[in-house]
Amino acid sequence: MKISSVSLLLGVCVLLLSALTVSAVSLTVSPNLQQFFTGASVSLTCEGQLGSDGWTVKRDTGSENESCGAGGRGFGRINGSSCFLDEFKPISGVYWCEGEAGEKSEEVNITVSDKPVILEIPALPVRTGSDVTLRCKKKTGGTAAAYFYCNGRPVRPKSEKNITINVQQSEGLYWCSTDDFGSSPQSFLRVRGPPTPTSVTTTTTCVTTTATLSTNSSFTTRVPRPLPRSSFIIPLVATVGSLILVILILVVLQLQWNKHTGRHQLAPTNDVTYAEVTSRASTNKMPVSQPEVIYSSLRR
Repeated sequence: MKISSVSLLLGVCVLLLSALTVSAVSLTVSPNLQQFFTGASVSLTCEGQLGSDGWTVKRDTGSENESCGAGGRGFGRINGSSCFLDEFKPISGVYWCEGEAGEKSEEVNITVSDKPVILEIPALPVRTGSDVTLRCKKKTGGTAAAYFYCNGRPVRPKSEKNITINVQQSEGLYWCSTDDFGSSPQSFLRVRGPPTPTSVTTTTTCVTTTATLSTNSSFTTRVPRPLPRSSFIIPLVATVGSLILVILILVVLQLQWNKHTGRHQLAPTNDVTYAEVTSRASTNKMPVSQPEVIYSSLRR
């Protein structure tokens, strides 16, 4: 019993240490793009080291919050742990994962457009020093030659079908503009570091923008906000509290077991056992035969 209890306590301690290193749940987008034409198929999934049970994909369209698969007041359809948007309406929104306790993941802007062109730009954050390719995609298919802009400044001086940038501190609002098809909607590129840059590709110097910036559509592209500390503290405190409760329960059970079984345990072989011995005289006494002694004297 002692060995099994020690094993359980060690297992709980391992769970406690692992809980302290669990990362927050994040929202993944497949394909990893921010802009889509109406009718595109998109998959949104909540992912984390300990699974995504209890997490729901939600969105804010500017007028109300909606939950994936929530019937008439919701959007999309749920398949397994993913939310599928295979019948996009021309509605853009901010998407995120939300837990049962109200904790949230980082937000992802998704724009659904009926314009002739859209900008192919990653939805998820990119690492500092990595290469990112931007394209101006036509609704009729193919890629259009365009000028690319970041926070109102041209990234390159000439029109190109695509550009590859090495991102440093190049967070900002990007879009493309063509001579024949007009401009795409605007989307915010997020950058996270490290690693350090290893490419010699032309680097952009787009200035970071913290304000909310309007697009050419009715929806306002929202600059992603940093995760509040409560998003990490609430699940961490709940996990630690649950594990401490489990440890206390195991300790109480161990004490109860020792109390219940202590009087039934056999004494160890190296202990001394004392017993009371009573000696009684026998009632049937037999006469003890004594050797006959003959005394004599010798006279001379």
